[in-house]
Amino acid sequence: MWTSWWLWPLVAVCSADQFRDTAVRIMQGTPVIDGHNDLPWQLLKLFNNQLQDPRANLTSLAHTHTNIPKLKAGFVGAQFWSAYTPCDTQNKDAVKRTLEQIDVIHRMCQLYPETFLCVTDSTGIRQAFREGKVASLVGVEGGHSIDSSLGVLRALYHLGMRYLTLTHSCNTPWADNWLVDTGEDKARSQGLSLFGQSVVKEMNRLGVIIDLAHTSTATMKAVLQLSEAPVVFSHSSAYSVCQHRRNVPDDVLQLVKQTGSLVMVNFYNDYVSCRAEANLSQVADHLDHIKKVAGAGAVGLGGDYDGVSRLPSGLKDVSKYPDLAAELLRRRWTEAEVKGTLAGNLLRVFEAVEQASSHTRAPGEEPIPLGQLEASCRTSYGYSGAPSPHLQPGALLASLALLVLCLCPL
Repeated sequence: MWTSWWLWPLVAVCSADQFRDTAVRIMQGTPVIDGHNDLPWQLLKLFNNQLQDPRANLTSLAHTHTNIPKLKAGFVGAQFWSAYTPCDTQNKDAVKRTLEQIDVIHRMCQLYPETFLCVTDSTGIRQAFREGKVASLVGVEGGHSIDSSLGVLRALYHLGMRYLTLTHSCNTPWADNWLVDTGEDKARSQGLSLFGQSVVKEMNRLGVIIDLAHTSTATMKAVLQLSEAPVVFSHSSAYSVCQHRRNVPDDVLQLVKQTGSLVMVNFYNDYVSCRAEANLSQVADHLDHIKKVAGAGAVGLGGDYDGVSRLPSGLKDVSKYPDLAAELLRRRWTEAEVKGTLAGNLLRVFEAVEQASSHTRAPGEEPIPLGQLEASCRTSYGYSGAPSPHLQPGALLASLALLVLCLCPL
């Protein structure tokens, strides 16, 4: 009796080691594609993007969730690096700041070519896997980064952007953010405005993945119904498990299933447990729930490392992905389901986005109405001058009245 009692802990330890060993074996062939990492933002805050500062050495960088040894230990094979600029740059220098963050991602690849391979398509990700490098992709976090311009959207695409998060924690003139659902912000577009629809269509045409993290529920539904290609939630979790409005509700998960889209689970404690503390098992609960509602093909990982202040015990940095994969195996996920969560599901979505794109189709050109933009710090070239044939009769009369007044002597 006593002998069997002390053997049980040993059996449990051996089983845990077996699951982790299996996870490592799987990840050696199918490394992680993570949907969202804010290391570029940390590089800006800590070093003003000066990568040659000795303290910014990514092989020894301390006090961050991410560095090169941690990425290797975590079997991270592809990373969407966040080109993020805060909401207070909207209508100011958002585009400039975004360009600088895209630049620092490119310079990471240039400075560490043995580790990072900057790529722009699913084929590039597979190439990086074969070469044992981290495929590095640009995700622009926040629609304010395009300054309500289809031209800027296209320019960012040409610089390597392969997903755009439609909002951050603020409305754009054309899409609503998650704070609308809490009552802290007012709906501006009731989900998606006419120009917002043009943004979605242009992203489909270009082959840019639409990211619905941070958006309101109405925006999620509008985009899922409109988009010709699957979309992602690059760093969001399940609302039914933790009732935080940054998470994805079940009725939206049903649309995710219908459209072949993807929810990449966020590790921020507040979105995992709705408390200051959380653990790895609770993250797995979100993965389980999304799998149950939307199917195993709808599950991915978007840890939000270096973008959050609190992380679950057992997932303190990017090196801990094998432990999460081991937990899924312990919960009787099949190896195929684990491989899908690690990488296969994102690759499927990315390939579908690429297939839906059409660069031979004419690009969108209709600008957002000037009245929907804030006028401060903004010129109106293109909107002024000769009356536009698209002006409504009332606007045309107002323009003529202003001209008459200017011609009248004082």
